[in-house]
Amino acid sequence: MHNAETHGNLALAGFDDIFGRAAIPADGERIISIPLSELYPPEFHPFQVRDDAAMTTLVNSVQQYGVRVPALARPRAEGGYELLAGNRRKRACELAGMTEMPVIVRDTDDDEAVLVMVDTNLEQRETLLPSEKAWAYRLKLEALNHRGSRSDTPGQFSVAILSEQTGDNRNAIFRLIRLTELVPALADKVDEKKLAFSPAVELSYLTRAEQAMVVDCMAQYEIKPSLSQAQRMKKASQNGGLLRQEIESIFTEPKKGVDKIGPAIARYRSFFPGTFTPDKIDGEIIKLLVGWKSKHASEIIC
Repeated sequence: MHNAETHGNLALAGFDDIFGRAAIPADGERIISIPLSELYPPEFHPFQVRDDAAMTTLVNSVQQYGVRVPALARPRAEGGYELLAGNRRKRACELAGMTEMPVIVRDTDDDEAVLVMVDTNLEQRETLLPSEKAWAYRLKLEALNHRGSRSDTPGQFSVAILSEQTGDNRNAIFRLIRLTELVPALADKVDEKKLAFSPAVELSYLTRAEQAMVVDCMAQYEIKPSLSQAQRMKKASQNGGLLRQEIESIFTEPKKGVDKIGPAIARYRSFFPGTFTPDKIDGEIIKLLVGWKSKHASEIIC
């Protein structure tokens, strides 16, 4: 589904033209213009609000047409409103210099609030980061379970509902939810495509301390673990704990096919880390030779 607020393809009549300053729909929900300063994000909001190209497009739409689709919020006990749907629209309004926006105010319990937040973002956002989708699935399953949407097998019916709504099968859903067990640094790498999905799922079974060591080693050796490496680390973790030395050993071992190189480079393999590819070894050797040639230029007779 395309995001209406991004493309600005709704009816041309403005919010005030339709509802006036405040309105009461037939179902009793209030639709009012609320100052942005009184709108707060949910206590836990897994969906990022990024000042990217899509936001620029949304800001332009808001400046030209206003906010076409009211946001959705619920009253907070401490005052103000919890913005369940429309956090991107709020940011766009801020960037456009607006001070208020139209909001549907609905009284909801915590579980319904989570379902509204998740469903509207799944429906309206064209792209979601892996971590955003993972948390969306986890939060929705938890809310459905709290509401009693389950069979004798815990979570089974809830998963069936989510599977039907998203098109993802049960296994894919639970594998995706595993990403919520990653430390932030690893989750960010998945979002940034610096760590593949399948290895990330395996690493999610490590303790947080073990995951932190993996992050350090990834930076130290400038490498991302393969699926087989991640599986070996998971196995070590489950068999008594994963030590840093084991992680370093796995990261620095020669990979399959890495020694299928010419004899000239193979001769110097032992002088380089096991993570170096033939091309990187060749590049380092060229750098050394260029430096040597520059230093001894006067001695070289062409």
